[in-house]
Amino acid sequence: MPHQGLLLFRMAPLCVLLSMLMVSCFNFCLCHKNSEFALTNPEKSSTKETERKETEEELEPKILEVFHPTHEWQALRPGQAVPAGSHVRLNLQTGAREVKLHYEDKFQTNLKGLKKGKRLDINTNTYTSQDLKNALAKFKEGAEMENSKEDQERQAKVKRLFRPIEELKKDFEELNVVIETDMQIMVRLINKFNSSSSSLEEKIAALFDLEYYVHQMDNAQDLLSFGGLQVVINGLNSTEPLVKEYAAFVLGAAFSSNPKVQVEAIEGGALQKLLVILATEQPLTTKKKALFALCSLLRHFPYAQQQFLKLGGLQVLRSLVQEKGMEVLAVRVVTLLYDLVTEKMFAEEDAELTWDMSPKRLQQYRQVHLLPSLQEQGWCEITAHLLALPEHDAREKVLQTLGALLATCWDRFHQDTQLHRTLGTLQAEYQALAALELQEGEDEGYFQELLDSIDSLLTELR
Repeated sequence: MPHQGLLLFRMAPLCVLLSMLMVSCFNFCLCHKNSEFALTNPEKSSTKETERKETEEELEPKILEVFHPTHEWQALRPGQAVPAGSHVRLNLQTGAREVKLHYEDKFQTNLKGLKKGKRLDINTNTYTSQDLKNALAKFKEGAEMENSKEDQERQAKVKRLFRPIEELKKDFEELNVVIETDMQIMVRLINKFNSSSSSLEEKIAALFDLEYYVHQMDNAQDLLSFGGLQVVINGLNSTEPLVKEYAAFVLGAAFSSNPKVQVEAIEGGALQKLLVILATEQPLTTKKKALFALCSLLRHFPYAQQQFLKLGGLQVLRSLVQEKGMEVLAVRVVTLLYDLVTEKMFAEEDAELTWDMSPKRLQQYRQVHLLPSLQEQGWCEITAHLLALPEHDAREKVLQTLGALLATCWDRFHQDTQLHRTLGTLQAEYQALAALELQEGEDEGYFQELLDSIDSLLTELR
């Protein structure tokens, strides 16, 4: 027994050493057999880190540049964001994407200046109605502020350059100078003209100054308010030719394109008085001014044209044209007749096409039987004979009137051998003059236009 216990005691360290050796071998074999149980793999760890970063970059929202389309197609560069509602297409020839505004997007161009240069969030791809309202409100506020500033600056500049009228009046009062309005000046001139104590020179000077003021439509109408127009009309009955001349001069300026004054003149008897001056023996200058006033009264006033025909106005003008030494007035009369014929023609055409003219005014034009009256009273022959006048300007106006009367006077023109000879002579004359114009580089000069009018008349009369 003691011998066996000693043996076991000596073998115990060997057993412990053997056990430790077996454990070490087991761990060594296990590590080499299952290498996947290693704590780290540097190569695979680096690859996974790269993939993770790329995934994070793809998931990270990109900041895109705003593309501001217009109503024209424009190429879209990569990385640009397109506002919602825009038209996008692929250009098959270039392969590029192109963008333009939708036609109904009326506010996009106004917002361009506010949005330009900013970045667009990838989650915000449209403008709300509130955004548009806010942008327009800011735009209007800015415009109003700019306008108010401009107005203030302009007013300040005016104040620096000009003084108030009240201050000027005070200064003039101190200098014994009185400032008058146009109305006050016209009242003073009428009183001076109508005063029995005024001399002839003073009356003529008053009428001469008054003509300057009544050119303005408002001043001419103000002349009615205090009876000044009737005073001037009564001046046509004066025994002094100069008073008649300058009174007609004032009336012609006041009648021009002023319907209110024209109506008052007809009611005041101006038409009858002007015809009397033209029908009686008067100086040429007086008849010139009377004819000027008559033309201003008749133009664009169909009621006055009716009264003119009823009072025998065409007979008065015919006698005036046939009077010796009145060739200058003859051209003016022909021009008046041409204006009246074309005015009625255009008025009726406009009424049929646009319906803008009032029925009453159209009815008045239709009651002006001017063309039949011209034919009956021999104006076809009178106008044709005036073509023999030597001045080119006079011939031009006569040719215009012949063209306007052609439909009415065709039979008489066709049978008038003198008219055909005159047209042939003028045709040869203006052919030579037009050729000279052409040599000087004028393709469509003045003489060529006259030649075209003559050729057209000859063609129509064949």
